[in-house]
Amino acid sequence: MDFSEPAVLSATDSLVRRYGPAAPPAGPWNEHISLLLSHRSVRGYRQDALPAGTLETLIAAAQSAATSSNLQTWSVIVVSDPDKRAALAKVAANQKHIEQCPLFLVWVADISRNQRLGAEEGLTLEVMPYQETFLVAAIDAALAAQNATVAAESLGLSCVYIGALRNNPQEVARIVGLPQGAFGVFGMCVGYASEAGATEVKPRLPQDVVVHHDAYDSAGESAHRKAYDALLESFSARHGMAMDTWTKRVIHRMGKLAALSGRDRMVAALNAMGFALK
Repeated sequence: MDFSEPAVLSATDSLVRRYGPAAPPAGPWNEHISLLLSHRSVRGYRQDALPAGTLETLIAAAQSAATSSNLQTWSVIVVSDPDKRAALAKVAANQKHIEQCPLFLVWVADISRNQRLGAEEGLTLEVMPYQETFLVAAIDAALAAQNATVAAESLGLSCVYIGALRNNPQEVARIVGLPQGAFGVFGMCVGYASEAGATEVKPRLPQDVVVHHDAYDSAGESAHRKAYDALLESFSARHGMAMDTWTKRVIHRMGKLAALSGRDRMVAALNAMGFALK
């Protein structure tokens, strides 16, 4: 199936691709919004090298994201070594696109830099061992990575996040040499989508499910979920996906502790990695 499309779609076409026939009405529109709505995860990449300066451009975009109090508590590891990539793929349930893509990044929640700053200044930074500090660092990393994703897609590249690196964060830290106070939040593949990797835009929940006005209101949620299940079932059938409805996916992913693939031990891992969470 050919999922190629014009560089800029109309508002109506973009919204229908994202939400299906029950898409919300079109509002203000531009090329940037069209790009955002065209996002899809890609798990197959060509071997083509990226243009010179691509990495620096993506990092400049990442560093332009919001960061809490300008603390800049994130870092990124560019992993080029084939053996390290293979080891990271093993952690991530053997996702081969980690080894295949021309650029693989590990985005890091990083308070170690500010810990070193405190030590060099002869000060104890009292907020370090608190959950808020870790949360700020994880959010900083996510915001930076999403800016990089949008920048990459604007250049005709594709991406996919690799959350499965959290299956064994201590092993990830060992592979890429993270100091205490640094945690690999997720990986990211970047490159040109292969013909097999190109996919269509995956439908999302209706806006009425996720948008609330003045107070949280779940009325009508069940009916919306059933309609979304039907929409996603059709999408899944086109792509040969076993978990064909959203309801089944949620139950499969959240119904049993085993689905966390070891991430249920995250607090212990974080404490061992220098995040003495309180």
